[in-house]
Formats: sequence, C-alpha cells, structure tokens
Amino acid sequence: MENKPSLISRALLFAAAISLAASLFVPIWSIYLDAPQYPEGLSLRIWAHKIAGDVDIINGLNHYIGMKTLHTADFMEFTVLPYIILFFALLFAATAFFFRKRRLYIVFAAFVLFGIVAMIDFWKWEYDYGHHLDPNAAIKVPGMAYQPPLIGFKQLLNFGAYSIPAAGGWLFVGAGVLLLIAVLTEAGVLAKFRLNAKSATAVASLLVLLTSCGNNGPEPVALHKDACDFCKMSISDGRFMGEVVTRKGRVYKFDDMHCLLNYLSGLGKEHIGNYYTGNFEKEHELIDATTAWYVVHASLRSPMGGNIAAFTTKSAADAQASRYGTSAVDWKTLTTAVSPDSLHYGHEH
Repeated sequence: MENKPSLISRALLFAAAISLAASLFVPIWSIYLDAPQYPEGLSLRIWAHKIAGDVDIINGLNHYIGMKTLHTADFMEFTVLPYIILFFALLFAATAFFFRKRRLYIVFAAFVLFGIVAMIDFWKWEYDYGHHLDPNAAIKVPGMAYQPPLIGFKQLLNFGAYSIPAAGGWLFVGAGVLLLIAVLTEAGVLAKFRLNAKSATAVASLLVLLTSCGNNGPEPVALHKDACDFCKMSISDGRFMGEVVTRKGRVYKFDDMHCLLNYLSGLGKEHIGNYYTGNFEKEHELIDATTAWYVVHASLRSPMGGNIAAFTTKSAADAQASRYGTSAVDWKTLTTAVSPDSLHYGHEH
C-alpha cells in the first residue's frame, strides 16, 4: 500500500506531462536587443526545434563585430530536444499510470538534471558565440566580449540585451514545480494540508493555467519612478497614464494620451500588440484602451495637455461628458478623428 499514489500525485503528474508537451508549440526562450536605432527592438525566439525572430537582421549586425551567424541547422540541440521533451512528457504520464514512489523520485531527479544540463549547454552556446570572434571584423573593441546574459540584462556596446524565459520556458518551470509538489506529497511533507481529490485537481489545473498563460496583461506603472517614453517626464498621475505592449513583448509607458499617440505615430501601429490607458475613476489602474470610452476636454487638465480621460463603461463616460457639454467617444473614433498634434488645450505650466 505504501506505493499507492494519492490522487493529487496522479493529477500533478498528468498536469506536468501536459505542460511539458505544450512547450513544443511555443518559444522556450527569448533574447531581446534594444538600441536607439531600433526603437521596436530586435528579438531571437528559441523554440525546441528552431531559432526564429529577427535572425537575419541580427546576423547582419553580428558580422560587423565578428560573431558567427546563427542558423538552426548548426545546432544539434534542435534535432534532439523535441524528442527529449516528448520523452519526459510520456514518462510523466507513464509514472502516473504505473506509480511507484521510487520511480517518481527518479523521474524528478532526472528532470532536474536535464534542466541543469540544458542551462549549462545554453550558457556554453552563448559563451562560444560571444567570445570566439573573427579577428578581421570591422569593429574591434580590445577586451570586449559579446556574450548575452543567461538570464536578465546586460549592456553590449550600444545594445541592451535581455534574456528571459518565453512561454515554453515557464511551462518547463511549471512542470518542475508540479513534480516537486508530487514528490513532497508522497514524502508526506504536505500531508498536513490534507487536500482532497477535488482540491487536488483544482490545484493542478490552476498551476497548469498559470504556467501556460504567461503575463499577457499590462505591466504595472511605478508612479513618480517610471518615466514617459515620449516626453521623458516622470509619470505622476495614474488617471491619465498609458501603456503600449508590442507584439515582441516590449513595454512603453506614458504619462498622457497625448504622448502615447505621438509615440505611436513614429512606432507604427502594425507593431502593437496591446494598448492600455489609466482608468480615470481610479487612482492607479490600467484598463484595455481599445474597449474604453473617452472624454476629451480642456477642463480635464492632464499632465501634458492631452486632456483625455478614459472610462471602463460608456455610461460612466457619458456622465462625465455631460458635465462639459461634450460627447464620449470610443477608441476608434479617438485614434482616427483626433490627431496627436491637436491634443493641446492651452495647458498652463
């Protein structure tokens, strides 16, 4: 009876298998490059079977500093990694069917070891490309290496490099966490919580949902700390703040709708993923700008003279608009009928 698994362990193993299998269909890791000449930034998307993103542009830039070009075919890892991931996903499911505590512990240890080896291999790949440079390169900086960070940020000449897990990477982490919970459960560490079958399934489902969804919402704005990406002023009034998230995951923050619309005129709407604006009815809340309703009037006195207030519902916007003898407008009307340069109403400084 000691090898009989709890229902939560089975649920967690199945959830880990699903989470890991899902990582085959999304990027595992992302490297972003940010520089003044590329306001939208450049990105490398590392999948289990390929390198994608702005590969050709990055290869062209790397040529000047003597780095080798990046090609999926040059990496053996892209051939074997999908099979390794599928193997572990099937192994997790098989362990749930044919359960033994010892087998669970071995599977967990093997998965952790695989994760460590994978990160070491990734670091070595970055090291080789960042240090083994062509001595005849057009740009040579004595003592300079161009190895991107394993995780986090690093400045490389005029480029800022960000290396972070993508959706697939978080699915990997989620699978590991689910396995760890199963191990702790079978080891009796979590026995005091006495989770029943329904709550166990709910916990497993929630963990899969959290690890698979990622952060698709707005990034919080730190008032009085974050600066507007257009006017460079400190963002101080949460009622008028705005935010744009590009399709590549870059986040731009603004202190006024005037700044947001002006910035977009240079960035290009085709690059934008999501738009957010401050909720005028609350001190510090970002809402979906495309579904909000707006009131434009000089009496609103926003930080940079845009004088645009956003509301979550049309009724709330209509109520505010009636006070000024004007009408509420939706996002489409705001962005097509109102030009950025017109968003000034004699704001007093």
